[in-house]
Amino acid sequence: MTTPSTTGIVLFAHGSRDPLWHKPMEAVAEQIRQKEPAALVACAYLELSQPDLPTAVAALVAQGVHSVRIVPMFLGVGKHAREDLPLLVQALRDTYPQLALSLQKAVGENAKLVDLLAQIALESA
Repeated sequence: MTTPSTTGIVLFAHGSRDPLWHKPMEAVAEQIRQKEPAALVACAYLELSQPDLPTAVAALVAQGVHSVRIVPMFLGVGKHAREDLPLLVQALRDTYPQLALSLQKAVGENAKLVDLLAQIALESA
């Protein structure tokens, strides 16, 4: 039996009214679960979708996590990643002072993803 993790992961994205838009985010969450069955992972959205970030973090806290890693699933670093997200994270820190919250850089800033996207673009159809 796998021991539950004390760290939760939140994949944070913009959101959309279109339910098909969520499929890639949910696929990433499922890949995490397959690679690490004990991982506690949730998707959260800034707008137009549920759950929002506070709801996702509350659900992880209810599962007993002691820390949460927020992974912004943005290719570009616009206003949402630069301004809105840090405000949301600060509000969560105020709500859960006992919780260790870490905010990773947007995935688009990760050299591994940039390299993968270049490889995909170079593939022949």
